[in-house]
Amino acid sequence: MATEDKAANKVTEIKGKAKKKTGQAIGNEQMEAEGRTDQAKGNLKQAGEKVKDAFKK
Repeated sequence: MATEDKAANKVTEIKGKAKKKTGQAIGNEQMEAEGRTDQAKGNLKQAGEKVKDAFKK
C-alpha cells in the first residue's frame, strides 16, 4: 500500500510540474498556479510518507 501511495504522490508532483511548465509556456497564469499547487500537494504527501517510513523502522 505504501509503495502505491508513493507512486501516486510522485505522479501528482510530475503532473504539477508539467502543468506549471505548460502554463508558463503559453502564458496562462491560472494553469501555472494550478501546477504549482499540484506539485506542492505531491511534495507534501511524499514528505508524509517519508515520516511514516521513519517511524516504521
